[in-house]
Formats: sequence, C-alpha cells, structure tokens
Amino acid sequence: MTTAIRLDTQQIDTALLQLNNSTDEPWALQNGTLQKVFNFADFVTAFGFMTSVALLAERANHHPEWFNVYGRVEITLTTHDVAGLSQRDFDLAHAIDAITLVNPS
Repeated sequence: MTTAIRLDTQQIDTALLQLNNSTDEPWALQNGTLQKVFNFADFVTAFGFMTSVALLAERANHHPEWFNVYGRVEITLTTHDVAGLSQRDFDLAHAIDAITLVNPS
C-alpha cells in the first residue's frame, strides 16, 4: 500500500469533475469530505450494495464512513491519515459507482 498524499483544492476540483462525469448522481464535497446518497428499493438491496462496497474497501484497505436506513445509504469518504481527501477517496468512489452500474437500484 502506498502512502496517501493530501490533494490540494485544484486537484480535488479536477478529480471531482472527472468522477461526476461518469455518473448520473453526483458526489459532493461536504466539510472536506466526499459524500453521496444512494437510494435502493428496499433494505435487502441496500445491504447487498453495502456488502459489495465493504469487500472493495477491504481489498483497498480504505474504508468508508456510512449510514443506512432501510433503502438509503449515505457514504462519506475521507483519508484520515492526511486529514483530507486523497486519490484513494476518488478511486474508491469510482469503484462504488461501478457497483451501482452493475447492480442498479
């Protein structure tokens, strides 16, 4: 695993633009973190999505903060080691979006 490097504002803006070009529902910057809400038809589908994300996150050794109620999953990404956003957050966000393309709500 490589050491994460905190991205500056320009790098974040560029990465966010690239990330959101590949999705219908955009990720947002909130308080220095990357956030997105996913809505699913029911709890089982939402939980299946979370399980898929958990497996990705474990392989990447980069874990999201999240909140789930029924079919709603809120994900927050940040790199605690650098107290901000790193490329690891954007890489995981891309991977999460790819899961939703394979398993849409």
